Amino acid sequence: MGSGSELHATYYGANGWLIEFGALRVLVDPWLTGPLQFPPGPWFFQGELPRSWPAPEALDLLLLTQGLPDHTHPPSLALLPRTLPVVGSTSAAARVRALGFTAVTALSPGEEHHLGDLRITASAGAPVPQVENGYLLEHPAGSLYLEPHGYLAAHLPPRALDAVITPVVDLGLPLAGAFVRGQGVLPQLLERFAPRTVLASTAGGDVRFEGLLTRWLWQKGSPAEAAAGLPAGTRLIDPQPGQRYALSGTAAATPAATAPGPAS
Repeated sequence: MGSGSELHATYYGANGWLIEFGALRVLVDPWLTGPLQFPPGPWFFQGELPRSWPAPEALDLLLLTQGLPDHTHPPSLALLPRTLPVVGSTSAAARVRALGFTAVTALSPGEEHHLGDLRITASAGAPVPQVENGYLLEHPAGSLYLEPHGYLAAHLPPRALDAVITPVVDLGLPLAGAFVRGQGVLPQLLERFAPRTVLASTAGGDVRFEGLLTRWLWQKGSPAEAAAGLPAGTRLIDPQPGQRYALSGTAAATPAATAPGPAS
C-alpha cells in the first residue's frame, strides 16, 4: 500500500506529533529534546524524556495549540529552521516570534488558514488561563481533530473524520480539579466525529516527571478503559513513540523513518 495520498501520524510523547497528509508534513507541539520546566523552577516541576529525537526533516508546517512550555518547548523549537511556517494560538504565535520565527500566523478560535490543500480551522481549546486552540485539519489525504486537554468547541459541526488526537484520561490537582479532561471529552468526540481511529495523546511516551507539583497530581482512567467503551468500527491506539501509524486504510504501524535513534 503506497503512502503518497494517505494520512499517517508519528508520536513523540507528551503532546508531540508528526502528521503526514500525503506528502505534506506537519509537526505539532514538539518536545523532542532537553528537560521540560515550569516556573518557578525544576524543584517545582520538571519532565525528562526517556530519549531525544532529532527534528523531522522536510517539514512544511509547525502547528502549535498553546503557548505553554510543554507545547512551545524552546530547546525543541531551536532545532527547527526559523523560516518554517508556523500556525498557532495567539500566545503560541507570540512565543515563536520572540524565538525568531519569521513566517507566523496566529489563529483565534473560529478562524481558518490554508496551506496548499490543507485547511486548518482553529477551535476553542483549554483555558490555561487564556483560551488556547484545538484544530480541525482537513486534506484530500484525510481529516482529523486534535486538542491536547480534552476540550471540544460547540461550534464545530458534526462530520465524519478519519481520526481524533485526544487525551483519554483525566489529570488534575486537588484544588484545581481536572485540567486534562480526556474521559469526559471522548464520548463527545465519538458522537460528533465518528472517527475510525482515536489516538491517545498528552499523557503518553514514558515521560518521567519530578518536583513538588507531582506529589499532588492525580490521574483517572486508562487507555484500556477507553478502548473498552469504543463503538464497533472505531479503534483506539495507545501510541508508542517512534511508531508511524496509518490512519486511513489499514491499522499498520511501522518504525518511523523520521524518528531514528537517539540524538547525540
